[in-house]
Order: sequence, then structure tokens, then C-alpha cells
Amino acid sequence: MNILVDKKPRKGAKTRFIVFMILAGILVVLSVIAPKLAPNDPYEISSANINASPSAQYPMGTDRLGRCVFSRVLMGARTSIFSAVALVAITFVIGSLLGMAAGWYGGIVDTLIMRFADILLAFPQMVLAIAVAGILGGGMFNAMLAMGITGWTVYARLARAQVLALKREAYVDAARLSGCSSLAIMFRTLLPNMLGPMIVNASIQIGSMMVGIAGLSFLGIGINEPQAEWGSMINNSRAYIQLAPWAVLGPAIATIITVMIFNYLGDCVRDVMDVEAGE
Repeated sequence: MNILVDKKPRKGAKTRFIVFMILAGILVVLSVIAPKLAPNDPYEISSANINASPSAQYPMGTDRLGRCVFSRVLMGARTSIFSAVALVAITFVIGSLLGMAAGWYGGIVDTLIMRFADILLAFPQMVLAIAVAGILGGGMFNAMLAMGITGWTVYARLARAQVLALKREAYVDAARLSGCSSLAIMFRTLLPNMLGPMIVNASIQIGSMMVGIAGLSFLGIGINEPQAEWGSMINNSRAYIQLAPWAVLGPAIATIITVMIFNYLGDCVRDVMDVEAGE
């Protein structure tokens, strides 16, 4: 009886993971082939079609400069999704390496890395990102740098905790006795055993990074025009929301749906990892 009860949540977790993995894959594919799918030039300005309502030619209408909102939403997917994924990947690698070094070597190395992380964590991430982006100016690189200033600390703390818990295991002692170097033990022995929780955390962070980058662009200190990005599109069209609400609703709905899919995907990855750990 217990076996039957246990199998249902396991099957449900894997099914949800597959569904949201497919949805996330569709979003990524759409962002890759966005230039081929866009019905109009997303950067073409048309004074004759300013704030035009949705039509066959412009499925989501046009914005204040007469640009096709639907085409810009498609092109914005590439900017929003890939910038968030790239940022998570970079902070994942940097934070994991620093956390592993802090946990393995301890002493002054641990103190320097973790106290620096504590200093950054003393400030709310978005407030610090706004300050950094305000100093550096607009642009994709500066927006990613502003969000990544504190993004690595999450992975560093988690990696450090994992290393502290694993480095006293018998298989680590066996690796030491066999003559393996510290780097070999960290990357060949410890890393494979701690990747699970790290990947779960990274998958959950994608949606948060996407919202953060869009938030900076909405405030005018992130990715700026003419580059298509959802936060910037919302900011530039909000003054015309009563006249042309579609120019705001298009990128806003795209942001909500995309963030929800990646957040649910992160939850599903966590559930699947928990199920596999319990089997």
C-alpha cells in the first residue's frame, strides 16, 4: 500500500518537470528564431502607424513610434531570456568556485570570501543593482553586471555548506590517501556530489534574474532603446497606456508568462531532485 502511495507523487513530479521543460524549451526556440517569426521589422519607425490598434498587419498593434509591438516582443524574448540565463550561468560558476574554495581551504580564504559576501548581502539586491547600474549607465552588459554583483553570493554560501558537509566523508579521505590533489578532490569527488542542490538553486534563480533585468530597464537604467527588451518596452509605453494599452500589455504578459514558466520549472527540478534523492 505504501509503495502505491509513494509512486504517485514521484510520477507527478516527473510529469510536471517534463511539461515545463518543454514549455521552457519552446520559449528558448522562439527566442532563437524570433527574427524569422517577426512579421515586421521591430525597429522600423512609421509615423503613419503611431499607436495603431491591433490588426492583421500588426497583431499586437504599434507603439508610440509606430513600431510593431508583436515583432518587438518576439525580439525582446531573445534579450530577456538569454541575458537571464547567461547571468545565472556566470554567477553559478563564480559563486560555486568561490564557495568551494572557502569550504575546502577554510581559514583566511574562508574569512575573506564569506565576509565579502556578507557585506554584499547587507544591501537588498535590487537596491544595490540600481545603484551600480546608475553609476555605470545603461546597456545589457552593465545591467547584467549590476544584477550579478550580489547574484554569486547565493551559490557561494550553498557551495561552502555542501563542501563542509561532504569533505569529512570516507570517500574524500580515500581520495586524499590515494594522492589526489586538493583541486582534483574538489572537482572530481566533491563537485559531482553537490551539483544537485546547486542546479536546483540555479534553475529557480532564472525567473528572478529576468525580473531584475526587466526592472532595471523599466527604471531606465538597464537595457535602453532601440534594443527590444520587455522592461524597456513597458517603461517607454506606459505614458500612453490609456491611448494604446496593447503596447504595455504585450511585453507585460510576455514577462509574466515567461517568469511563471521558469519559476515552475525551478520548482519541478527541486521536486524531481528530492524524489531521486529519496529513492
